Amino acid sequence: MPNILEQIRQSARADRKRILLPEPNDPRVLAAAEQLAAQQLADVYLVNPADSVPLPSGVQAIAVDDPHWQPLAVERLFSNRAAKGLTREAAASAARDPILFAALLLSLDFADAAVAGSIATTAHVIRSGLHAIGTPPGRTLVSSFFLMQSPTGDCHAFADCAVVPDPSPPQLAEIAQTTAANFYRLTGTQPRVAMLSFSTKGSAEHPAVAKIQQATQLLREAEPQLLVDGELQFDAAWVPAIGQRKAPGSAVAGQANVFVFPDLNSGNIGYKIAERLGGYQAIGPIIQGLTKPLMDLSRGCSVDDIVNVAVIASRIAAAQSSSSRSPDA
Repeated sequence: MPNILEQIRQSARADRKRILLPEPNDPRVLAAAEQLAAQQLADVYLVNPADSVPLPSGVQAIAVDDPHWQPLAVERLFSNRAAKGLTREAAASAARDPILFAALLLSLDFADAAVAGSIATTAHVIRSGLHAIGTPPGRTLVSSFFLMQSPTGDCHAFADCAVVPDPSPPQLAEIAQTTAANFYRLTGTQPRVAMLSFSTKGSAEHPAVAKIQQATQLLREAEPQLLVDGELQFDAAWVPAIGQRKAPGSAVAGQANVFVFPDLNSGNIGYKIAERLGGYQAIGPIIQGLTKPLMDLSRGCSVDDIVNVAVIASRIAAAQSSSSRSPDA
């Protein structure tokens, strides 16, 4: 199977998007910006680099006090948050934060996506996104997933492994729905969603099992055409023979490619086991649920991680732009 990252890079190169990097004083971010520009994967803008930071070839900069965009950003933030008590003066001060400024530039259509978090916390990145761009109509939750690429090239999605600690049944359904849509956008593969549990089809009774059953039903009602099954143990979702035995007739059991974990404990543990023991490459976390892609990096990220998340953000931006002209996937 072709490497999914290489497919995504080819797509990004053919349809370059404008990517904002608001942590330009991190050497890893500078190196990633240089790679993105040199490989023509994106049109890259560093947000508010220090005067001492040399701009890599092909990379542009925008300051938080840009005479055209700063007033627009302040007005957008004030408009978004005035009902919460934010004054125009406080908006002007807050908009000087490069990550919030980048999110405001997304809301103003200056750029298509932004990638941050090599220095900033996840909470700061997501809060900036919520205050600047918000969530689409009908969606309320910001969550995440990892693309998990096997040593043989197979690709799966694991969610949520980075953001929502203990999702309720409606939140689990929304995580699954959004992850399935993004998995299709990035891979072109029909999603088959497994709602994971320690029980398969009522083999155990417990409030934690009932939570997965309820989430599965909510998802089926919201997305009748989506292939989803639950509750499923991982082996029933992964191994065809076990899936046939434990969930006969299921279109997902033994064939799942989108795995939705019950909570952040299990999701975070699960993707790290796959990465460390199974040799999978974990690409992400990929933040989802905002109106435009604002991605959060691990603070231990590598240069390659930043480049990978940037090109994924580019492709999600392209798909969102296309789907905004038609019913949502």
